Amino acid sequence: MRDDFQPEITPSLLLQAYASGVFPMAESAESDELFWVDPRRRGILPLDGLRVSRRLGRSFLRGDFEIRVDADFAGVVAACADRPETWINERIRRLYLDLHRLGHAHSVEIWQAGELAGGLYGVALGGAFFGESMFSRRRDASKHALIALVARLRAGGFRLLDTQFVTDHLASLGAIEIGRAAYHRELEAAVGLPARFLALPDDTARERLLVLAGEGE
Repeated sequence: MRDDFQPEITPSLLLQAYASGVFPMAESAESDELFWVDPRRRGILPLDGLRVSRRLGRSFLRGDFEIRVDADFAGVVAACADRPETWINERIRRLYLDLHRLGHAHSVEIWQAGELAGGLYGVALGGAFFGESMFSRRRDASKHALIALVARLRAGGFRLLDTQFVTDHLASLGAIEIGRAAYHRELEAAVGLPARFLALPDDTARERLLVLAGEGE
């Protein structure tokens, strides 16, 4: 379901929208118009349901990369938008940069040889994290970022990881669909929790991150 709108959107209004179960999208990068989305079937990734294959687990532990948090939020948003078709326009970009400056939007980044190789970003509100987009410039980079994200959410006391929709890529990692009513119940229970996105130290060992993400438990 979508609801077109054009009034000025503030970070406060955007957070209220997330708390009520809706999020904004644009038709394309060129369009300045946005619309609210409240899917009938909502994608979530249960925080106890991340699927990490043996190969992915090995590449996460042994890969020649560095995991950073909020080191280049703007770069992650730009990379997520750098594709032939995108819903991230300039208006969306400005809104999430504002949320990031206010401490509500975060990025998990994969760096290799001093360059941003992959990552994801989203919005934290109470015990809910709303994943917005992810990208990869090298094999498994977005998956590695997702492992680090799930570890961080579990360590920080989060309850809900919203993926908005379920792609084949996300389904292979454990994402599922639930109905709108069930999602709103999960959302209501999550947003009031005193979760902390930055609870984990930046230098947490990858072995610890993999265990926190659910692998080996």
